[in-house]
Amino acid sequence: MDNDKIDQLIKKHLGKAGSLIQLLMEIQEENHWLPEEVLNKVSKDLGVPLTEVLHIATFYKTFRLIPKGRHEIRVCNGTSCHVRGSQHLLNKIQELTGIRPGETDRDSRFSLETGNCLGCCALGPEILVDGEHHARVTPAEVEEVLKKYA
Repeated sequence: MDNDKIDQLIKKHLGKAGSLIQLLMEIQEENHWLPEEVLNKVSKDLGVPLTEVLHIATFYKTFRLIPKGRHEIRVCNGTSCHVRGSQHLLNKIQELTGIRPGETDRDSRFSLETGNCLGCCALGPEILVDGEHHARVTPAEVEEVLKKYA
């Protein structure tokens, strides 16, 4: 992420009390994570103590302080999907990407997460890639799904 884009986002939130969380969300949406130097810049430019910025960035699970891949894969491991074989999907994704939940591959192409429920229990097992639902996926179909995000 370039400094000009960060400056634009910060300017948009200057003088707005309580906008720190929204600003961090916008930066992360653009950059896929919150680097330390960006958190320092936000602190300095907004006049918010770094400890407060770090408190927010570490308190909310949505924020990432480590690099994230360009594409986020989420595998549902809720009861309905688990019963329908979501563990087999997770195993296949791990085999294809070489990463485990919570990790990002070396090329920063994919990040992998699991979730207890992705909200489509009747369509399981399912995976979510960049917010797009892929329902009733079999392990044999996983590679084809991931190719769409090459």
